[in-house]
Amino acid sequence: MTLTVAIVGRPNVGKSTLFNRLVKRQVAIVEDRPGVTRDRRMDEGRLGSLRFRVIDTAGFDDSGLDILSTRMMDQTMTAIDEADLVLLLVDGRSGLNPIDSKFSQVLHQSGSLTLLVVTKCEGNVGENTVAESWGLGFGSPIPISAEHAEGLGDLHDSLYPYLSKDSPEENLDKGNESKEINIKNKNKDENQRPLRLAIVGRPNVGKSTLLNRLVGEERVITGPEVGLTRDSISVDWKYGEKPIQLIDTAGLRRRSKIQDKLEKHAARDAIRSIDISEVVALMFDGSIEPLKQDFSIASLTVKEGRAPIIILNKWDCVEDQTIRLKSYKDSLATTLSQAKGVPIITLSALTGEGIQSFMPAVLNAYEVWNRRIATSRLNSWLRRTLYQHPPPLVDGRRTKLRYVTQIKSRPPTFSIFCNITRGLSESYQRYLANSLREEFDLPGVPIRLILRKGENPYIKSDSK
Repeated sequence: MTLTVAIVGRPNVGKSTLFNRLVKRQVAIVEDRPGVTRDRRMDEGRLGSLRFRVIDTAGFDDSGLDILSTRMMDQTMTAIDEADLVLLLVDGRSGLNPIDSKFSQVLHQSGSLTLLVVTKCEGNVGENTVAESWGLGFGSPIPISAEHAEGLGDLHDSLYPYLSKDSPEENLDKGNESKEINIKNKNKDENQRPLRLAIVGRPNVGKSTLLNRLVGEERVITGPEVGLTRDSISVDWKYGEKPIQLIDTAGLRRRSKIQDKLEKHAARDAIRSIDISEVVALMFDGSIEPLKQDFSIASLTVKEGRAPIIILNKWDCVEDQTIRLKSYKDSLATTLSQAKGVPIITLSALTGEGIQSFMPAVLNAYEVWNRRIATSRLNSWLRRTLYQHPPPLVDGRRTKLRYVTQIKSRPPTFSIFCNITRGLSESYQRYLANSLREEFDLPGVPIRLILRKGENPYIKSDSK
């Protein structure tokens, strides 16, 4: 089993900076202010030859002044309980303070295997803090600068004995052997690959509540406060035998209303989550009338070629559900016509009402998004379509559509060979896309048409 390492410490000591350094990419939002990270985030870390699971956590705060601080602390303690090894970070620039001492007592009482790391020690900075931190009782401190990649060799040497003792064959990189494993992983059965499912929407529509409801635990912080989620949090889960990677995202607002730099970072992170996902659950607050911003997010999802699912949350709070549902359907018909037939699921993430319909709709959308259609069936459809409704004349000339083939799925993308690529109006292309959707049962996913000038590409090869 792969070792799990939790990064903990008081606010603003550089936990997310070290996390990003270990996972080799900028995934956690880093900002020079305390309290940026709220939920615990997990990813695959690597340091030299070592491979392990790493958890980023919220800053330790024992003030107990508000419920949010308590919920953040609960997330940190959960990470400590899950971890095989804890990295306690202290700030080499500002030195130790009473919170560091209190947190070290918490770790001693928990019995967690802990290594002490002094951060922000670029150059000769932090020498006094390193000497002082011996008193925390965790042995020799490890001075590093995650931002400048200094001291990581010492951190590697400190981690190595625990990794090699527990399971060296799983936690050490084997060079060419790891490449062979990667090749095998690429050939895994499709059912064993995790389906990436992002939950997006405006602030406070219930995205985190839905994720917690699905996984059956308080995995991410929820509450009435707007903007609780900042980082996009990825959670591995299974629905039956199908692996699912759930991604909770920060709430998206209109750009004109986003002034805070941290919120801009969170919004960009949420948009990146849409880009890497396969199915996107677009969550609306069903208890209110649809807003323009909701459909802007939906249009972005379709533009990126993802498979959308519409979720009307808080449905238990809607009085006249028939009228409200019709209002949403009418709005979707005009603003999301390029994904006609997108499924609409009504539920209450808080109570669980209607939740049983959610995952079947997700899996069906994923199947449609991956669907491939035989070229012979496509060309039979094309002949019938041209006979029933030929392209309109343009400058006295008619566009001749000669051949069609599907060049990719995810989303379904078709190439049509014709004599004039500029002669086909957008309205006729929409007609073709809708006809394809109806003929081959492709509801709710974006369909892309690519026009190419030329004859049937297979005529010459067939005549040889």
